[in-house]
Amino acid sequence: MMNEKTYKTMSSAGTAGLVLGIITLVTGIVTGILMIVNGARLLKEKSDILI
Repeated sequence: MMNEKTYKTMSSAGTAGLVLGIITLVTGIVTGILMIVNGARLLKEKSDILI
């Protein structure tokens, strides 16, 4: 009985860790893509900026 409870607890903790890892990975990829796009846009418009 105690082993089953331990197994269920570890299983749910593992699942939660996996889900959080996937969310973190997707967020990082999306953030990186947005930074690259904005950087390219800034470089493209650099010639229009008067200093």
